[in-house]
Amino acid sequence: MTPDLQTLAINTIRTLSIDAVQKADSGHPGLPMGAAPMAYTLWQNHLRHNPHDPKWANRDRFVLSAGHGSMLIYSLLHLTGYDLSLDELKNFRQWGSKTPGHPEYGHTPGVETTTGPLGQGAATAVGMALAEAYLASYFNRPGHEIVNHHTYALVGDGDLMEGVCTEAASLAGTWGLNKLIWLYDDNLTTLDGPTSMIFTEDVDARFRSYGWHTLRVEDGNDVSKINNAIYAAKAMTDAPTIILIRTVIGYGSPNKQGSSKAHGSPLGKDEIKLVKEGFGWPQEDFYIPGEALEHFREAVAHGAELEEKWNALFQKWRAEFPELAAEWDSVMRGELPAGWDKDIPVWAEGKGVATRNASGDVLNAIAKHIPTMIGGDADLAGSTKTLIKGAENTGEGKAAARNLRFGVREHAMGAIVNGLALHGGIIKPYSATFLTFSDYMRGAIRLGALMSVPAIYVFTHDSIGLGEDGPTHQPIEHYLALTAIPNLTVFRPADANETAAAWHTAMTLQNPAVLIFTRQDLPPLVGDHVRVGVAKGGYVLADSSGAPELILISRGSEVHIAHEAYKTLTAEGIKVRLVSIPSWNLFEKQDAAYKESVLPKAVRKRVSIEAGVTMGWDRYVGLDGVSIGLDHFGASAPYETLYREFGLTTDAVIKAAKSLLK
Repeated sequence: MTPDLQTLAINTIRTLSIDAVQKADSGHPGLPMGAAPMAYTLWQNHLRHNPHDPKWANRDRFVLSAGHGSMLIYSLLHLTGYDLSLDELKNFRQWGSKTPGHPEYGHTPGVETTTGPLGQGAATAVGMALAEAYLASYFNRPGHEIVNHHTYALVGDGDLMEGVCTEAASLAGTWGLNKLIWLYDDNLTTLDGPTSMIFTEDVDARFRSYGWHTLRVEDGNDVSKINNAIYAAKAMTDAPTIILIRTVIGYGSPNKQGSSKAHGSPLGKDEIKLVKEGFGWPQEDFYIPGEALEHFREAVAHGAELEEKWNALFQKWRAEFPELAAEWDSVMRGELPAGWDKDIPVWAEGKGVATRNASGDVLNAIAKHIPTMIGGDADLAGSTKTLIKGAENTGEGKAAARNLRFGVREHAMGAIVNGLALHGGIIKPYSATFLTFSDYMRGAIRLGALMSVPAIYVFTHDSIGLGEDGPTHQPIEHYLALTAIPNLTVFRPADANETAAAWHTAMTLQNPAVLIFTRQDLPPLVGDHVRVGVAKGGYVLADSSGAPELILISRGSEVHIAHEAYKTLTAEGIKVRLVSIPSWNLFEKQDAAYKESVLPKAVRKRVSIEAGVTMGWDRYVGLDGVSIGLDHFGASAPYETLYREFGLTTDAVIKAAKSLLK
C-alpha cells in the first residue's frame, strides 16, 4: 500500500463528509475530518465484514458512538460497497434519505446501532461484545470456533464524559471482554470550546483502573502507528483495550481546524475551497477518485472471501454437531423453540403471591427451554427475583454466564441489554431493577424502543405498595412516563396469572417490553379469559348480568381494590363492569370493535383507580368519569397505611361510583 493511495483514500472520506454537510447546510464536519485516518485503518486493514451481506453472523461489529459524526460512517459504507448510493450521501439529513442526521439501526445498511445520545453507543458495544463471549462459550467446540469476532467503537470526549459510558467501561473491565476495542478520538475539543474547560482527567489512568489495556497514538494521521496499535489490541486475551488517538478536529481546514468552530456547523463554501486546495483536490462536489474507490471496494471481494471461509468452517461444525446447529439456526432467526411456554405456571384461587415472585417462577419456566436467554439485575437479584436458577454468574474475568451481575449501574445495564439484543443470537435479553430507577435507564429504554430491539426491561417494587422505603423509592409518574414512549409495550399485571400472561405476550413481541411487578402479595385472578385478555392489553374481568350502567377500570395491584368495590356495588343491585387494562399500549392497538366491546361508549359513568398520577386516565374515563390516584409523592409507612391515608380504598371507589350514579 503506497502512502499516496492511503492519503487519497483518507481525503476521500474527508471531502465526501464536508460536501454532504455543506449541501445539507447542517451537520458535524469536524469529527470525520479528524478521525478519517483511524476509521480508514480499521475498516481497510482489520474490520471483518461483508458489504454484500451486512448481517453475516460472524462479522466484526463497528459502532460510531460519536454519532454526530455520522458522515464518517456513511462515507465508509458507500465507499466499501454497501447498499448506500452516492445520491443518498447527497441527500444527507433530508426527508426519506438513508442518511439521517445520526446513524439509525434498521434504516441504513451496515449501521449496527442507533447512536447520537453520547455514551449510548459505547455502552451498547459492551453488550455486543458480551453477546459474542456468551455465544462463543455456548456454541464453539474445540477446533470449531464459529463465534469469533471483535466489537469496535469509535468514541469521543463527549462519550467518555457520560455516566453511562463510565458504568459500561467499568463492567467491561471487570468481565474481561478482550474482544472489545474502543478507538478514542482525542481531539481536545468539545462543542463549546477546548476540553481543558471541563475534561481534564487522565483517561489513560482511568481506564487502566477499570482493568482495561491502554495504548496511545500521538499522531492521528499516522496510519502505520494506528495500524500497529489495533494489531496490539487484538492480541490482548484478558481485557478490553482503549486506543487513545490524538487527532485534530476539522483537520485540513485552515481557519477552523483544532477549534470548536469545526464541530457542529458546515465549514462554508469558501473554507471548503481552501480545504480542497490544501489537499490538492478538485473543486467538484462529491468527487471520488477512481483509484480510491477501487481501493475501498476491495472490501467486497475480501468480505465475501472471509464469509466463504467461515461458511466452510460452519458446515464442518454443522455436520459434527447437527442438534447444536439446529439450535443456532433458530436463535439466529430470533425464533422461540417449540415448547418454550409449556411449563409456565397457572395459579388457582388461594394464597396471595407478589407478582415479582410469580415473575421469577415464570422467567425460570421459560428460560430453561431457551439457553441463550440471559439477563440480570442492578444488584437487586434478591428483590427482583430474576436469577436463573442453577445458572452461573458473571464476575471478575468471567463474561460468559447467564446471570448478568450489573451492579448498581442501571443506565449501562439498559444499554448493554440493547447490545445483547442487537448482536443476534441472544433471545429476549432482560434487565431488572426497581421501577423508580427506570429514570436512570430511560435513555437506553428510549433507544431500545426506537430500534425495536427484542429486549425485556423488568421493574419491581412498583408503587407505594413497597411501603416504608418512602417517596424516594415509590414510583408515581413512572407508569405514564414509560407508557408514553412510542414502540414500547408496558405491562402492569394485577396478579400472578396476569404476570404469566404478560411474560408470555412479551416473549412474542418484536418490540421491547416493560414488565412492572409488585412487592406485596396479591390474590390470584382465575379464568381462561385472563391470558387472552392480557394479550389484547385489556379485557372484561367481571361483568354485570345485563348492560352495565357503570364501569370500574384499573391496572396492577389496584385492580383488586376495584374488584372489591365491584362485588359490593353488584350486591347492591348496581350493574357494574370491571375492566383490567394491564397494557395501555396493546389495548390501543386493538380494533375499534374490540375496544367498544370492553369499554362501550354508551356507558359514560366510569371510575379508574391506580396508585400513580391520574394524568392519562382521562382517555378511558372520559369527561364524565372520575380518576382516583396519586398526584403527589408518597410517604414512609406500612403500605396498608399509605393506601388508606391516600384514599386508594374500596370505599373511595364506591363513593366515586355512587356520586356518578346520582
